[in-house]
Amino acid sequence: MSATTAPAWTKPQQQANWLVRLFDWKPFLAFACLLPAAGLLLVFLTYPLGLGIWLAFTDTTIGRSGYWVGIENFQYLLEDPLWWNAVFYSVFYTGIATIGKFALGLWLALLLNNHLPFKSLLRAIILLPWIVPTVLSAIAFWWIYDPQFSIISFLLVDKLGILDNYIDFLGSAWPARFSLIAANIWRGIPFVAISLLAGLQTISPSLYEAALLDGSTGWQRFRYITFPMLMPILAIVMTFSIIFTFTDFQLVYAITRGGPVNSTHLLATLAFQRGIPGGQLGEGAAIAVSMIPFLVFATLFSYFGLARRKWQQGEGND
Repeated sequence: MSATTAPAWTKPQQQANWLVRLFDWKPFLAFACLLPAAGLLLVFLTYPLGLGIWLAFTDTTIGRSGYWVGIENFQYLLEDPLWWNAVFYSVFYTGIATIGKFALGLWLALLLNNHLPFKSLLRAIILLPWIVPTVLSAIAFWWIYDPQFSIISFLLVDKLGILDNYIDFLGSAWPARFSLIAANIWRGIPFVAISLLAGLQTISPSLYEAALLDGSTGWQRFRYITFPMLMPILAIVMTFSIIFTFTDFQLVYAITRGGPVNSTHLLATLAFQRGIPGGQLGEGAAIAVSMIPFLVFATLFSYFGLARRKWQQGEGND
């Protein structure tokens, strides 16, 4: 008599519903994850940018909807000496401040890359100018540059006796311009120094050891090892520094408000003055839009820096 075995009973597998299958589909999952970020960018970046560009081609004023006027606002700007003065000072301000920040920032980065006592504390102290809110920094510099209560004038006149009269830092055009540049350099050095320090720490010490065995000098090691290896991060940091400096508003507006006699206006402060206090929203938007070509140039600078990085890694410059 042979025994027969009953077939094993298995629970029928339930088919996943449409919602589960939808979230298992990778394109939809990626779209769902990116949708909140895309929505925030659309609301807080794309819409204001598009509205500003639209206003630049209209004659809109505060309290009145404007009409399309084409490039009339830009034609007016080309004939406006105040706009040309703002373009000149924006480029001058950005160029001198960027050179100063990178010269001092690179020096600080090289110094902090060495073995120093209390190195972590020094790095934290150097970050203070970057951490302090811009308006507070501007108020501090406004006091430093005050014609009657300046600490610099007090030291040079009352304590050291080097000068006979107090310095009027903000009373005339060029002293005010250089005073703002000095304030911007002071505030921007920490960002450059810490960023370049991070880049320096990625360079292999074996490269310097090999160069020392070949009898290289300190300048040769900097020129042929440090600077080429630092170029990619240098290009990116410089790009951000140029953008932050060129679009600076708080520091300039809090210290001089574009004075004296509109000599320290940047394009950002001039756009605000024309658009909000002046009420000419279309003209102010046109001034803001005129900043875009300069910012595109800064972005291209970063692209070429990244292309150099690809070349160092043996990749193509596509």
